[in-house]
Amino acid sequence: MKANKPKKKQGWLSTVRELAIIIVVALIISALIRSFLMQLYVIPSASMENTLQIGDRGAVIKVADFHRGDVVVFKDPGNWLGNETSGTSNPVRQVAEFLGVAPSSATDHLVKRVIGMPGDHVACCTAQGQITVNGQPLDEASYLYSVNGVSVHPSDLSFDVVVPAGHIFVLGDHRNDSRDSRYHLCDAVESGEVAGSGGFVPISDVTGPMVGIFMPFNRATRFAIPATFASVPDPAPAPDQPTVNRKPC
Repeated sequence: MKANKPKKKQGWLSTVRELAIIIVVALIISALIRSFLMQLYVIPSASMENTLQIGDRGAVIKVADFHRGDVVVFKDPGNWLGNETSGTSNPVRQVAEFLGVAPSSATDHLVKRVIGMPGDHVACCTAQGQITVNGQPLDEASYLYSVNGVSVHPSDLSFDVVVPAGHIFVLGDHRNDSRDSRYHLCDAVESGEVAGSGGFVPISDVTGPMVGIFMPFNRATRFAIPATFASVPDPAPAPDQPTVNRKPC
């Protein structure tokens, strides 16, 4: 009996090593997925209600293209968030976020809907109160924030812009609670920059499209581009600099 004990101990240690290797490999794969393929983000504000609620976990695909109508996550392009850019200070949470086993808690990113792609002429509003893209009015009822079935106005601010090359124009779905491209058309610009250029997000700052809600499970859903964007005609070639015909300030 004594001769068998070392074998049992060796077998137990071998099992532990195998489990440890499996866990390490799983964490490495998770970290690679988070770095290059997909990441979860916690929604921190009401700017995208009712599409996204505060506390929702949204899945972002980093390698996917995005189009007009997509919901995207992007890095703050120029002090849109002010001083609200701190993430968690918990080292365990930081490691979990890095490995991809916890959603990002960083607040230096925003989530909005793409309304204009490079070259698009985006204006507000028609006599019926609709935003137009390349002259086509948008029917935004399917995603605009609503109360008791009544949607908010597409925009209380008037604007008329052409999106420059390498940039996008974004709006929140809760237009009364979203400081989006409209507001930042009025930002101060550096010497040599075109007035209004602060309202456009560089495509290089976009993490990727949010493809749906992952958690909570009772709100899990996959996003699709709203049908209204299918009617938008192709834009003219995108200018190198933004064209701002009318600012909301």
